[in-house]
Amino acid sequence: MTLRHLRIFVTVCETGSMTAAAQILYIAQPAISLAVSEMEEHYKVRLFDRISRRLYLTDSGRQALEYARHIIALFDEMEQGVGGGQAAKELRIGTSITIGSCLLPGYIRALKEHFPTLTVQAAVGNSGTIEQKLLENTIDIGIIEGMVHSPYIHCQTFPGDRLVFICSPSHPFAGRTLESAEELAGQELILREQGSAGREVLDGILAAGEISVKPLWESVSNEAVLEGVKAGLGLSLLPYYLVRDSLESGQIQEFFIRGLALSRKFSIIYHKNKFLTKEARALIGLAVGEEEGKDNTSGY
Repeated sequence: MTLRHLRIFVTVCETGSMTAAAQILYIAQPAISLAVSEMEEHYKVRLFDRISRRLYLTDSGRQALEYARHIIALFDEMEQGVGGGQAAKELRIGTSITIGSCLLPGYIRALKEHFPTLTVQAAVGNSGTIEQKLLENTIDIGIIEGMVHSPYIHCQTFPGDRLVFICSPSHPFAGRTLESAEELAGQELILREQGSAGREVLDGILAAGEISVKPLWESVSNEAVLEGVKAGLGLSLLPYYLVRDSLESGQIQEFFIRGLALSRKFSIIYHKNKFLTKEARALIGLAVGEEEGKDNTSGY
């Protein structure tokens, strides 16, 4: 099995078509088909189901794709690092929205102080999106608030923030401690979209209490959710980092649920097959701040 086989296979997966892969790679379509067939013969598995002239990855195909992407990426990194005689000059970071807003600028500034020629590409999205980008190898390392779901991703936690229930100052819940989450039933909620870390926490709380709610709004924007709460349109659960100023100014108020602690940790995540450059290890040291991270970044 060669890198050529793997590159062809990944391109077919990403385009969903052998014809399209042939056009992108400037290879005749029969050569594309032959490479895929040779892979299937070599591993004694079927990589694609071929149904109505369309290709669908099998379970074996999905597993092969995970490996192929990272083998190719590792080879390309070696070519750049060894061939260029210097460390990689680009780092692709993905963060969840809260971390991207509050922490990422400081991390990038610190990295640039140590690596002045480093180019940092940043992708900001919900935690589920960042995890998927790691699996697709479109980012090198991620920092999220939520849980990791894929067994292919390594996760290292570090102290984070807390989530706060918020409402308008005129709402009956303002400043109160509710006896249980059941009091949220029937309330109008303004929430982040499914897949975000905060939404995952709230859904877990509601599911544990068998509480059924229907969000009034769902938004990918923390700011839109916050403005809706300020306007008295509903309740929400958001990170303290993002609502601190509004709480201090009195535009919104916090409320609590007895016995419910909402402190949480952040996670720095990367694919288990990923080779970490010095720049990536430096980012881990900045975020985690533990002895292991400091050892990994010594010398920059």
